[in-house]
Amino acid sequence: MTTQDTFISHLVELRDRLLRAILAVIVVFLCLFPWARDLYAMLAMPLIAALPAGGQMIATDVVGVFLVPVKVAFLVAFVIALPYVLYQVWAFVAPGLYIHEKRLVGPLVVASSVLFILGMSFAYFLVFPVVFKFMASVAPEGVAWMTDIDKYLSFALTTFVAFGVTFEVPVVVIVLVRVGVVSIEKLKEIRPYVIVGAFVIGAIFTPPDVISQVMLAVPLWILYELGIVAARLIGRPPAAAQPAASGEPTEAGPK
Repeated sequence: MTTQDTFISHLVELRDRLLRAILAVIVVFLCLFPWARDLYAMLAMPLIAALPAGGQMIATDVVGVFLVPVKVAFLVAFVIALPYVLYQVWAFVAPGLYIHEKRLVGPLVVASSVLFILGMSFAYFLVFPVVFKFMASVAPEGVAWMTDIDKYLSFALTTFVAFGVTFEVPVVVIVLVRVGVVSIEKLKEIRPYVIVGAFVIGAIFTPPDVISQVMLAVPLWILYELGIVAARLIGRPPAAAQPAASGEPTEAGPK
């Protein structure tokens, strides 16, 4: 098989796996569509609970009352289908991995999905109530604090992504150590820079208040430390498990 044929076959496989992932999200979305309004009401609960008496959310766009709940349903569908989407990603890159790296695919897919959902849950159940109560307390006297439903969705989505990606730090650390990109000693050495970077990230991806910035930065730091501990426990693969530089096959068995 020529290099061009190999490249085309990879493109075809990438297309097929992308289509499978998209189809999975669409199927889940169609199942959730009848409950789109209920899903948005659930998403808005933290803000509704913090609004002053008589406060409510508003819709400034004519079709916003329809499109926003649909977007929420699509977001929930993506989260539900996330394990399958991540599996398609790992399955595409798996043929280029060593045998000892392939053994990590399953656990990493599960861990990535769980950690991302935990990050979103942390934002919804802990960060949102604290941030919204703080915003309600600092609103000037005589100002009706309300927000457009579309802007609230954008805020929630940005926060979910920020915390979801933040909670992936242990997986990133384990992968970097496992493939030999960085050593545990180096990770410990750059710890002060990571702490400073965590607070910088918290300042960029959260609302402009100290509380929410700290609530992103501190978990990021803790998860970095957990990643170092987990990487030490898993360790680097033994040298015998890695294929020789001469190009020997990665699969065991007769040639």
